Amino acid sequence: MKKVPLREKIGYGVGAIGLDLSYGLFYSYLSLYLTNALKISPLFLLILAPLARIWDGVNDPMMGSIVDRTHTKMGKYRPWILTGACFNAVVLSLLFNIAGFNAGTIGVYVLVAVFYVLWGMTNTLADIPFWSMIPTFATEEKDRNLVSTIARTFSGLGQGIVSIFTSIIVVYFAGEANTELDKLSPAGLSKGFGKWSIIASVALVVFACISVASTKETAVVKSEEKFSFRKALQVIRHNDQLLTFMLFAMISNCGYYMTSGISSYYFLQVGGDLKLQSKFNLLGSVGSILSILVIPICDKFMSNRSTYRLSLTTATVGYAGMAAVGYLLPGDVRDKVIALGVCFLIASIGIGSMFVNQTVMLADIVDYGEYKLGKRNQSLTFSMKGFLQKMAYTLQSIIMYSAFVATKYDFSKGMNETVVNRQADAAITFMMFIVPPIMLIISHIIFTKKYKIFGDFKQEVLRAVNEAHQ
Repeated sequence: MKKVPLREKIGYGVGAIGLDLSYGLFYSYLSLYLTNALKISPLFLLILAPLARIWDGVNDPMMGSIVDRTHTKMGKYRPWILTGACFNAVVLSLLFNIAGFNAGTIGVYVLVAVFYVLWGMTNTLADIPFWSMIPTFATEEKDRNLVSTIARTFSGLGQGIVSIFTSIIVVYFAGEANTELDKLSPAGLSKGFGKWSIIASVALVVFACISVASTKETAVVKSEEKFSFRKALQVIRHNDQLLTFMLFAMISNCGYYMTSGISSYYFLQVGGDLKLQSKFNLLGSVGSILSILVIPICDKFMSNRSTYRLSLTTATVGYAGMAAVGYLLPGDVRDKVIALGVCFLIASIGIGSMFVNQTVMLADIVDYGEYKLGKRNQSLTFSMKGFLQKMAYTLQSIIMYSAFVATKYDFSKGMNETVVNRQADAAITFMMFIVPPIMLIISHIIFTKKYKIFGDFKQEVLRAVNEAHQ
């Protein structure tokens, strides 16, 4: 088994920066942009998100099967990474640059719905082949761990750029002097997010080009089987470990997305100062950077299974600390922000390591699927990663927007006026501090009881698959 050169690992991983710039803007700031700049109703978003995911349930496995059947001089994955990055960049720019309609009008609602669905489709075009490519050039377990760690490190860098610098960049481009993000007018928000999204879109394409130019596809298994949605469902249904993975990963990922999605509302509505979010996110980004050390260190004396359980435990402890600070520590949010950030740093170490481990697990699940079913189905299997992430976001959105609707959280005045709503404050605080650790605990239980690709059985699967490819 050939080792992957470090420069190729780094070149591959760089592509994740651009993907997560787009991903971070969509999942962490789109809600704030839509509700506060475009005056989109939370009820509309509560309906839109599940409908978009229904389509993803058809589109994602279809795209995975199309990638599996692709044969070009560039390979089967790299052409789609470039194509998907370009299309996703265009849609991201359009989504954050909806102009020519008055906020809250039917035209805006239609455009939001169209670009919302198109973003998911174009993200799939790039995301599935990018992460599916790992088993084709990293066939040894520790090599896969390192490739996944490097890619997830760059992924965390992209997320960190978005979470730390978005408020600063949006304010700068808004052109409204001597103000902050939470004081911007709807027009200022639209202008600021519009220009920032264009920069992120250009970066997405540039980093995708670097990744494609740096990577070689070697251990590629060709497939000539035409796509059948019925067969795709059968492959997914008969791979019991894929179904188990999708369940526990979706639940744990939803816990993290809850924090990234609700934190802006928490610091704005409960804390009264959106600038506090940057301090909070900065400490979280430090934790994400530190998480890159977890797997290389644990690899020396722990199995992947034990490392993953440690990651979930670390994240749960960090979130439990946030809950204790949020509910028990005296003072207002401004007084607590550093303590909250330190706990989020601990949680982010676990979350970052968790994401790396999940990528490695999918590579193992591809091998397991071939071992059990006799067919590789690599891209189809990896397409479930993007789908489960979207489902996790949808679950987070349903919880969040349902709470907004139930508590009558008022977006009508934008961010220039604080609206006192005790019920909304309580709901936002609960979603910020209680929902994430509960979801991580549930995920941990399912993983421990149901996931079986580890130890001697995992080595048996790897040996069988490697022998089949010789």
